[in-house]
Parts: sequence; C-alpha cells; structure tokens
Amino acid sequence: MAQPKGTVVLAYSGGLDTSCILVWLKEQGYDVVAYLANIGQKEDFEAARKKALALGAEKVYIEDISKEFVEEFIWPAVQANALYEDRYLLGTALARPCIARKLVEIAQQESAQYVAHGATGKGNDQVRFELTCYALCPKIKVIAPWRLPEFYQRFPGRRELMDYAKKHGIPVPVTPQTPWSMDENLMHISYEAGILENPKNQAPPGLYTKTRDPATSPNTPDVLEIEFERGVPVKVTNTGDGATRSSALELFVYLNDIAGKHGVGRIDIVENRFVGMKSRGIYETPAGTILYHAHLDIEAFTMDREVRKIKQGLALKFSELVYNGFWHSPECEFLRQCIGRSQEAVVGTVRLSVFKGQVYILGRESPRSLYNEELVSMNVQGDYEPADATGFININSLRLKEYHRLQSKVTVKQDE
Repeated sequence: MAQPKGTVVLAYSGGLDTSCILVWLKEQGYDVVAYLANIGQKEDFEAARKKALALGAEKVYIEDISKEFVEEFIWPAVQANALYEDRYLLGTALARPCIARKLVEIAQQESAQYVAHGATGKGNDQVRFELTCYALCPKIKVIAPWRLPEFYQRFPGRRELMDYAKKHGIPVPVTPQTPWSMDENLMHISYEAGILENPKNQAPPGLYTKTRDPATSPNTPDVLEIEFERGVPVKVTNTGDGATRSSALELFVYLNDIAGKHGVGRIDIVENRFVGMKSRGIYETPAGTILYHAHLDIEAFTMDREVRKIKQGLALKFSELVYNGFWHSPECEFLRQCIGRSQEAVVGTVRLSVFKGQVYILGRESPRSLYNEELVSMNVQGDYEPADATGFININSLRLKEYHRLQSKVTVKQDE
C-alpha cells in the first residue's frame, strides 16, 4: 500500500471513469470523499451513493444545487443573451463553476488539501473546474488523473479501463454503452466523441433524449406568456390550459418540458475549444432556447439603442469568458454587474408560440417600453417633422460623397 497522502474530494459522477479514479486514488494512498452534484440530470443518486461507498469512499456528499444553478448562473446568462460563437448557449460551461464551487466548499469542510476530477486533458472542463477551484481556494491542490502520465499510460484506452474495473470489482455496464459521450444538466445535454468525432456523420436516430423529433411533435402549438423583471423570467403562463409557474426552478423545468415536447433547442456544431482545437458537439437546450428568444425580444423593446449596442459587446465577451472557465475572474464579475445594471428597464411580457422545433414571437408589452406608436405611425405625424430628415440625410451623405469623390480621382489617375 502507498503511504497515506491525505484527503481528496473527488467530483464523482458514478460512471466508469470516476469510479475507476476513486479506486486508483485509494491505491495512491488518498482518503477519498466523493461528491456528486445533483444539477438536474437523470440519475439514481442513491445507487451512486452505495456504489461509491462500496468502492471505498470515506464519505459521499450528494448535493442538490439545481436551484442555485438556475438563479445564480442561468439567469445571468439569460440577461446577457449569452451565446458562444453565435450558437452555443453554454449549458456545460455554466454548470462547471456551480459544481466546482460546491466541490471547494466540501473540501474546506473536510479539511482536505486536494480535489480531483475526471475531466480529460484535451477538453474545456479541466480548465473550468480548476480555475474555479483556484479562484475560490488558492491553496487547494488539484489532482487531474487524465493529465498524469502514470494514469493515462496505464489506461490508454477504454479496454484497459474496463479491465481495471473488472479486476477491482467496479460494476460496469452489462449492455454496450452508446458510442458517444453524454453530459446532462438542467439546462442542456451534450453529445460528443465516439462516432460523432467525424463531423460529416449525421446524428443517429435515437441520440436525442431531451427533445422530441420536430417531425413527430404535436400539430398544435403551445402559446406561452413569459413575464420578465430586470431581464429575469419571473412567471410563465400557458394560454391553452392556464398553467402557470413562478419559482425559478419550476419555471425552468416547465419550459424544458414544453420545449422538449415540440423539439425545440437542438443544434449540431463545430466549436473552438479554449485549449486550441476544434470539436464537434450536439446539444439540446430546450428551455434555454425559449428564454433566449423571449429575452432578446423584450430587451429590444425596452432598451435604448446605444445602450444595447454596448451591452451586446459586453455579452460577447461574457460568453467567451464563461466558455473558457473564467466565471470567477474579476473581469467576468465586472461584466455581470454591468449587464445586470443594463437590465433595470427590461420589464414586461412576451407572448410566443412553441411549435415544430421553433419559437415564434407573437407580441410583447411593457410599462417601460420605448416604442411610441404615435411617433412611428404612418398615419399620424406625432412629435416629428418629416422635413427635418432632409438635413439629417444631407449631413450623413457628406462623408460618402467625399469618399467616392476621392475614389473617382484615384481611378482616373490609375487609368492615365
């Protein structure tokens, strides 16, 4: 047996990788405390607890952090209209700092010097987990087995890991696993690796689990009214059956159900990982997709044009920081405060239809609207003098006239 090395808190999922890592850490001489975050995934948490204890964990923490995930991580992303590389709604990237924050809390509670995770050495999650840990507890030491030569040389492939599991009595799936990797939380589910690594391969039938195929989804839409305060959804009402949800978690779960029923929220993309490589990912983000479109609409309705231009730039940077794992950086904290300040007037209700994989905006109203129906009307002059537009156009055309006058001179000279 190896010499005792102290206590490590392992971010544990109950799957093959982290189960093997738990046993391997014990082999190295660590006392292992397992931590499993309930962040809205479908999981038999009690079975996972029993498994971790059977494998030698000293303690098992199962923490339900779904509510704080919605209120403290998803809502700021909704306020920002956060979107990485124009398409990805950041489901995994938002979850990691939420999980890692609790990991650090448990390590401090257990007086553990170490935390460990099962993220690979090629992905984004290793960065997200560890930057959060170091930000919140600078003295913590991180053990990342998939970056240690003594680990990844011993387990160069899945077969070696399976052999290790059988040798050490680690339960392994009795049926073949899906030939791709899946990661689920309340906001989304991701699919990558395996047969999906070839970007020309279409997602096989049966891959999607959170959303129904739009082709077989209901032929009648659900019409929803979503009420916002300070850019945060506070109530959803289904106009068909009158169902309402108001608490953050219940509201988000309900939107997941409605969007999933209608096949909303599927994307298949190639993205740029922070570590420098491109990867292919397939994502389902049902509720997040509805809220992205609804918030975008109410914000455009209530926010000053120039403020919104600045805010859009902040949102782009915010999305990049979240994707790259810098949630707890000073610049990301600053951006969240700025974006939050921009949302003070983002109040009102958006009416929308969810149907056949799409979200259709039907209308909106707000006591803070900057829309002036009389001013914009073709039938009423309002507080606007059309003749003033002549000067406006003349001033704006001056720059264009001068530019093209110069271009004409240059062209003539080149032709001589």
